[in-house]
Amino acid sequence: MSTTRPRSGLIDTMTAAAIAHRFFVAGRSKLEIAEEFGISRFKAARVLSSAQEDGLVKISFELPFPVDVERSEQLRTAYGLRRALVLNRAQSRTDRAELRRRMGALAAQLLSEITVGGDVIGLSWARSVNAMAEAIRSLPKCPVVQLCGVQAGMDMRDRSVETVGRVAAVSGGESYPIYGPLVLPDRRTTEILRAQPGIAETFEQFRHLTKAVVSIGAWQDNESTVYDALSPAERESIRELGVTAEIAARLFDADGNAVSTGLSHHVLAIPHEQLRAVPEVIAVGYTTPKARAIDAVLRSGIVNTLVTDAEAADRLLHLVSERPVSRPA
Repeated sequence: MSTTRPRSGLIDTMTAAAIAHRFFVAGRSKLEIAEEFGISRFKAARVLSSAQEDGLVKISFELPFPVDVERSEQLRTAYGLRRALVLNRAQSRTDRAELRRRMGALAAQLLSEITVGGDVIGLSWARSVNAMAEAIRSLPKCPVVQLCGVQAGMDMRDRSVETVGRVAAVSGGESYPIYGPLVLPDRRTTEILRAQPGIAETFEQFRHLTKAVVSIGAWQDNESTVYDALSPAERESIRELGVTAEIAARLFDADGNAVSTGLSHHVLAIPHEQLRAVPEVIAVGYTTPKARAIDAVLRSGIVNTLVTDAEAADRLLHLVSERPVSRPA
């Protein structure tokens, strides 16, 4: 027995088109349409549903930005985020350098739109945050604060000091850099440098932060600036403590819990409590190798907004379906 829907005649099709035009284009209510055509409101609703099922009406979204709306909303809901921006699949299928540029451009658009006068912006260094800084074209006047020291061996153009300077130049606000290395040899050296006037001034700004942009690092080669700055023995000892992810030199296990390793006494970086107190934390995390690290950071509750790519989003949705995020009652 055939289940094919019979094709409507010319008159029925024209009537359905007229009803659909009034509803979708003219903005008329179903009740108004029903009264005009002498049918019940329920019949009007059935005609509208059939118009979509038969292809008479096709609804599409022509976004001016390359964002996958459906995946973005799924991620936002699953992790309880304020926002999630997923670069669409067509834009995500490219080499890593180009993907980084596109992720940075998306983050730049977001930061430009949500920043208002009076904000104090914090930036942690990462190649993706650097790409964001290069893409920003306008910002209200506001201070820009460096959240972490400089990774040794980094090209000067890509150092966090220069990233903060570029964003401050666009904004016209004050720049608060950290002229010091990210990882230091011991606690005493760290305390001495933190007390230096320029660095102390930057650390004082941490309590005023209203927005921060960080990158999510995975605890593996070339996926975390902190990991890359440590010796193999230090990396392994920290891994044995269950560290999965890192943001702004703060370490987390797979459940999003902060892990105390003693490293906090050896880095020039925003303290965990002050990062958690920032009202708006935007995290850029992308590619499937980082998916578990992104999942861990999102479980921490520190991040409000995620900027990611389609492949990582697919993996994240799988991870969170297997282990849903529990929220405090």
